[in-house]
Amino acid sequence: MERYFAKKAKTTPVPNPVVPENNGASNIHPEPHESPSAATNQKVDLNSLQADPGLRLPVTSFHPNVHDEIRRAYLQKGPCQPRLHQFPFRDIGERKRRFNPSWYDKYSWIEYSVAKDVVYCLPCYLFRSEISNKGGSDAFVWEGFNSWNKNIGRLDTHVGGPNSPHNIASRNCEALMKQSQSIQVALYKQSNQAKKDYKICLEATVDCIIFLIRNGLALRGHDESDSSRNRGNFLELLDFHARGREAVQRVVLGNAPKNLQMTSPDIQKDIVHAIAFQTTKKILKDIGDDFFAILVDESHDVSIKEQMAIVLRYVDGQGCVVERFLGVSHVSNTRAVTLKKEIESMLIRHGLSLTRIRGQGYDGASNMKGEINGLKTLILEESSSAYYVHCFAHQLQLTLVVVAKNHGDVSCFFTTVGNLLNLVGGSCKRKDTIRESHAVKVADSLARGEAESGRGLNQEIGLKRPGDTRWGSHYGTLVNLTLMFTAVIDGLEVIRNEGTSEAKGEAVAMLTLIQTFEFAFILRMMTKVLAITNELSLALQRKDQDIVNAMTLVRTAKSKLQDMRDKGWDPLLNEVLSFCNKECLPIYDMNDTYVPLGRSRRNAQRITNLHHFQVELFYTVVDMQLQELNSRFDELNTELLCCVACLTPDNSFSAFKKQMLLKLATFYPRDFSDVDISCLDDQLDTYIYDMMSNEDFRELKGIADLSKKMVKTNKHRSYPLVYMLVKLALILPVATASVERAFFAMSYIKNKLRNRIGDAWMNDCLVGYIERDILDGLDKESILEYFQNMKTRRGSL
Repeated sequence: MERYFAKKAKTTPVPNPVVPENNGASNIHPEPHESPSAATNQKVDLNSLQADPGLRLPVTSFHPNVHDEIRRAYLQKGPCQPRLHQFPFRDIGERKRRFNPSWYDKYSWIEYSVAKDVVYCLPCYLFRSEISNKGGSDAFVWEGFNSWNKNIGRLDTHVGGPNSPHNIASRNCEALMKQSQSIQVALYKQSNQAKKDYKICLEATVDCIIFLIRNGLALRGHDESDSSRNRGNFLELLDFHARGREAVQRVVLGNAPKNLQMTSPDIQKDIVHAIAFQTTKKILKDIGDDFFAILVDESHDVSIKEQMAIVLRYVDGQGCVVERFLGVSHVSNTRAVTLKKEIESMLIRHGLSLTRIRGQGYDGASNMKGEINGLKTLILEESSSAYYVHCFAHQLQLTLVVVAKNHGDVSCFFTTVGNLLNLVGGSCKRKDTIRESHAVKVADSLARGEAESGRGLNQEIGLKRPGDTRWGSHYGTLVNLTLMFTAVIDGLEVIRNEGTSEAKGEAVAMLTLIQTFEFAFILRMMTKVLAITNELSLALQRKDQDIVNAMTLVRTAKSKLQDMRDKGWDPLLNEVLSFCNKECLPIYDMNDTYVPLGRSRRNAQRITNLHHFQVELFYTVVDMQLQELNSRFDELNTELLCCVACLTPDNSFSAFKKQMLLKLATFYPRDFSDVDISCLDDQLDTYIYDMMSNEDFRELKGIADLSKKMVKTNKHRSYPLVYMLVKLALILPVATASVERAFFAMSYIKNKLRNRIGDAWMNDCLVGYIERDILDGLDKESILEYFQNMKTRRGSL
């Protein structure tokens, strides 16, 4: 019985009509916003409701007090209608038949289950249990309908007459979404002035929450009582916002009705969810029915829960390649099957389909790129044209790691640098000593005219601690170490003279290691090598980077390294000698026998200093870097990317090859039929003649510029098939830097002080925080309307 009837709350009095009060009463108790017995409600995460109608639980399986809340959530999302899904054929009779997405237009209530290839009725699913005595078939509620040969007649039969179960359920849906027909609104009717006050209060609340979400700030405080000196960011900001605004001040906080203050935690979460929903809705509208690529990675949060983030990459209406954050989801494990299931679930919740994926971007983990059971393979089974590209930035990082670990001298060098940073950065006093010494050095250089002065020059710097997994950060460390070398020596001298016995020993050993020609040589050599790869790394991490330009950048980096190997020895040696003279370091005679540090000349290998530093260090390190770049970036030689490269407009379309572009179209059989390829053959001839004779297209650099120029000049309408190839090329992912940025944002939102934040609440906060540019352009009225329809509210707009 308790499953169908809610117990009456004995201690909860029937609420009085809304009457404004100005007694400054405390608002720390959350106001009930559903019913007098709201305390007995079972909490339901509306974000985790199953989107696929074939996998949903019946509404009656939930607590009775949340039935209407669940129904509103489904009605606000709308029926599950994946329009561009590749609907499978079934043998019915002697013909192959499948679901026709055009039925969505005639029957707006239809829902399609991707998992079961059947259709359902949304209104009947939501209200069938309440009209079970009215007769009617359950095919559209529980079993699903898939007799595609009887489609129209059977669908019309289901709709029936005015009093059919379907129409009764539809009217119930309409009534549920009308706040004016709710019992609560009927009991507590508001005057026009009360409605205006409610809207002013709600708008002020939304404004404050948008500000906090946009800046990644927490909403609640530890103590939100009236006597608290800090009631939390939200209440303090709302109070500050109301000051000087009489219309706002008289309707918020203590001046608002006690049961309609709009400040409870539940209200805050509902508003944040409405903001996230409208933000995501705008992203999905921008995608429309077009293709997209997915960028996926997983990482654990501060509470050691594995989270998976998804970023969508697509081409917008202006022809610009865009990467947008879709969401983050908790996963129980990182097996490929689990990740694929969660990706599919998240896409379905947002009305997207796996079959529209045209690119995949992950790191190189085996669960991602495995050829048999990897996530890449599982996605390819759903969409054969969802081509996988190993993150270029991750591959570049791996090349640097190999060189740093596999070359003995370079490995010892980075170990020494790490120990040096631990020693000189072990206390604030040591850091201040180095800063002060460097400041004195800069002042002396300015006084002698050896350094220039000006805005932005000679800023205070410190020794950056490099990240273990981000070798691009080592470049900044080496640059600063070069600039602050004298100050570091001075700091070590102070430690040797004034430190503890243990610190003195470490300082003496460190001074011996770094005041050598070999340390100076490797410092300058690795700085030059990392300068080339760092420039490449920064370029690869751009959101609008395209695969063709990325390939060009990699080739450019290889050419620079090769040029450094062929012509860079003499400039590097001169640079090292100049550095040693400046820092009073010993200088080796290149013709002398090389003696490693700590070994006697008798046991030394019979090679000269020139051979060691030029061949064993310089040539070997550069060759190892080149070899790793060639082996890691083997995708550059694949047939797909070779075809894509023919689209580039550089040098007046010099790379254009018609047969290669026709071959590129065959990589996407679902998007280019035999007829389309035949039309593309003719279209390419006209296209290349037009492009090469058009002044607007002569100075373009990269297919990203080509895409934007085609849209700007309406050439994308003149050559739709060519533009399709351009979009597919732009969609191919380059790097997963956007997913990494999402994880950084996650660590900012869910930090040590907010480590109990729930998954859905964190996801809603992340959407608004990461996509701030979209958040700034949201229509506030749409947020208010969505929030108002989420539940039955005491106030009405």
